[in-house]
Amino acid sequence: MQALALGLLLALTLPPFPLGPLAPLVLVPLLRGGFRKGFWAGLGFWGLHLAWLPQSFAVLFGPWGAVPFLPLVLLKALTFGLLFALTPTPLLRVGGWVVLEWLTEQGELAFPWGLLGYALLEAPGRVLAAWGGVYLLSLLVLLLALGLSQRRYWLLLPWALLWLWPLPEAPAPERALLVQGNVNPLAKVQGDLGEAVYPRLTAQGLARHPEASLVVWPETAVWTLPQGIEGVLGGRPLVTGLNLYGPNRAVLYQGERVLAQYDKVRLVPFGERFPFREALGGVYAFFFRALGLGELADRTPGSRVAPLGPYGAMICYESVFPSTARALVREGAGVLVLLTNDAWYGPSFGGRQHFALGRLRAVETGRWLLRAGNDGITASIDPLGRVVAAIPPQREGYLLAPFAFREGLTPYARYGDWAVGLALTLALLGLILRVRPPGWRNR
Repeated sequence: MQALALGLLLALTLPPFPLGPLAPLVLVPLLRGGFRKGFWAGLGFWGLHLAWLPQSFAVLFGPWGAVPFLPLVLLKALTFGLLFALTPTPLLRVGGWVVLEWLTEQGELAFPWGLLGYALLEAPGRVLAAWGGVYLLSLLVLLLALGLSQRRYWLLLPWALLWLWPLPEAPAPERALLVQGNVNPLAKVQGDLGEAVYPRLTAQGLARHPEASLVVWPETAVWTLPQGIEGVLGGRPLVTGLNLYGPNRAVLYQGERVLAQYDKVRLVPFGERFPFREALGGVYAFFFRALGLGELADRTPGSRVAPLGPYGAMICYESVFPSTARALVREGAGVLVLLTNDAWYGPSFGGRQHFALGRLRAVETGRWLLRAGNDGITASIDPLGRVVAAIPPQREGYLLAPFAFREGLTPYARYGDWAVGLALTLALLGLILRVRPPGWRNR
């Protein structure tokens, strides 16, 4: 039960919970132990970290909506158990843990939640993500835990400095109008997007804030661009999501025409696409009937990540993938624009967690992040990860959001996930030290 409690405590160190400063202390006893300890710690960690999933799905689809939560948590707990079983020494575990985090960003079942680096999200020291991404932050948290396990308590001083680091101001000469329609998620599923909301709120917002040079609507805001919208925009560019039957699309519209479009590449497993559908077709059909959804088709993924002119558009789930934001900036995006629909999270903390994870993409890439959500959180985040403007969720409205176009590449944008390579090197070093012959140190 101690391992279960440690897993629960570890979950409380990650967003949206406030115990980030305690993350290395909680990790110290988790650097030793085998499969059983890892599995029980994983059960506690993932059970709490993903507790929003059954809560939100049950609201949307009834009791059957919560059923997938149990196998998901068991599977994630199993990965912790295997990690602990395969990494019998602390140094091997430190490196292996970061490599495991990176693997969760890959493949058919990619789901990069629960990364330890997010424990630093509310610390000014998160700016180190500009050098090596969230995986560098994870490695730092684990290395500090390793040092504390060896009674190197002086390491608490640099850890404290990460939480007290003063940050400079970030100039923001531009203004964008971000529109929050607050359309009921069940209505959206049934095809009622509340399309009249967006032109109305945009007209109100621009009348009040004519200085806005850009308008942003959320993911799947409209079926098609409304007639007469150019008259509302007054020549300003509009970045919006379109609700299509195939791709999940974002477009850049200006001057009565679509200048660029981007189809979402990272589709949500079991939400927008159904992995291994040929093998699991009967299982899917059972749940579709139980949830009263009929036969759901996979969305069509985009072929590549590319910006809409100077705007690096990410769509919902893509904001938790460091590689997506990095690719947009390398392709020339001067500002990141996130279109999302988090209304399906309902009253759970899932929406706040999703918002928190996306904030680090601004730091990693050195870009402003403009986030327009159907029901929130609609906000502007500066390149240092600070929320500089936001409006309350669960209500319709608009936000005059400061931002700036920026150039250049951060070390992370330029060199990518080198911290994962360093973690792998540490893991191999730990393995070598583990299997060295007797008397090796004296040779």
